[in-house]
Amino acid sequence: MRILLIEDDEMVGVDLAKAIGDAGYSVDWVQDGIAGQIALADDNYVAVLLDLGLPRRSGLEVLRTARTRGNRTPILVLTARDSLDDRVAGLDVGADDYIVKPFQTRELLARLRAAIRRRDGHAQSLLGTEALQIDLSTREASCRGVRQSLSAREFALLHALLEQPGAILSREQLEQRIYGWNEVVCSNTVEVIIHGLRKRLGADIIRNVRGLGWRVPKVGE
Repeated sequence: MRILLIEDDEMVGVDLAKAIGDAGYSVDWVQDGIAGQIALADDNYVAVLLDLGLPRRSGLEVLRTARTRGNRTPILVLTARDSLDDRVAGLDVGADDYIVKPFQTRELLARLRAAIRRRDGHAQSLLGTEALQIDLSTREASCRGVRQSLSAREFALLHALLEQPGAILSREQLEQRIYGWNEVVCSNTVEVIIHGLRKRLGADIIRNVRGLGWRVPKVGE
């Protein structure tokens, strides 16, 4: 799963990118408001972490523009501005959450997971079908009562497929979900991940649709 980080402070950005990456997400990091606005045009992010005090264009303007254009990606505001008026302004413009610096990384990641759950329409941390589920909080898969830990890319791939069981996702769509900007895309990564998941969880959990891509069966199939 890809997260967009818009943060101009080098030290904060490095620490956040590492923490988010260690939690199993791919991170694309930009350091000014205009670059952030351009990056937000990409619909492949599951969430955005947005600083307000950005050069070239303020974070509040980036947020306002995104919502005006119909972008519904969860956006969590990160800022040192802790006044009530600032919090109200950010939430009214369209922020999904407002996190005041300094903050604990564990809390930030918990809020990030909660925002992603709300995006997927789930109050709880489980996403999937009766046969196959993933736990967004523990990065585990549950298949026919057996739980197994997932690698970051296994988790990202299953999350993409389980958002809409039955929908077909192409190789390109899956690659966009498991790779960040600066990562080298290997031609057979998707097949390798799916082969490993089928071996561990069952050959029928992910089905190939020849010439189109892959899908997870809907309930009852």
